[in-house]
Amino acid sequence: MFARILGKPKQETNALATLDKLNETLEMLEKKESVLQKKASAEVEKAKAYTKAKNKRAAIQCLKRKKLYEEQIGQLANFQLRIHDQMIMLEGAKATTETVDALRSGAAAMKAMQKATNIDDVDKTMDEINEQTENMKQIQEALATPIGAAADFDEDELEAELEELEGAELEEQLLQPATTAPAAPVKVPAGRVPTRPAPQKRMEEEEELAALQAEMAL
Repeated sequence: MFARILGKPKQETNALATLDKLNETLEMLEKKESVLQKKASAEVEKAKAYTKAKNKRAAIQCLKRKKLYEEQIGQLANFQLRIHDQMIMLEGAKATTETVDALRSGAAAMKAMQKATNIDDVDKTMDEINEQTENMKQIQEALATPIGAAADFDEDELEAELEELEGAELEEQLLQPATTAPAAPVKVPAGRVPTRPAPQKRMEEEEELAALQAEMAL
């Protein structure tokens, strides 16, 4: 295990060094290709100049050199393609290795956590939590129990007394004389005196109200 851990940075260093070397080689090939492209273009221009000068033999030699340059350019292109392919494979292998190492580390951490957590310890912890919860509930119930003089009160008796008080208050409200709203002032035309209600009618209304209150009290 320790050998694998200690060897991992070395593997990463080798992979990075290889990628750097491939990049340097790729840049070198690209520069050579650029130089050969310029040389091939120069031979074309020379061939044109010799053609104008009616020097056919020199023009053909220029075209031959151009063909050689183009063949070298094609070889360089194949080399670059192979280097690109190698770099892609190496980067993919590096990513795969890092992924496997990460998964391996996660599995090891999970295994260590499971080893540190025993199912018996979990059950014991849950039992302790339930016991403490039950104890706290009993303590709260004990604190809520009335003590001293308040413990001697009879709840049923207190509720009966409260019902009597509510009945007496209702009866008192029914026996109180009803208050009549003040009559609205009546507009009387000028020159006429408003007539007062007859005393006999008011007495009859009061007697009916008293009889109604007596019936409601029963």
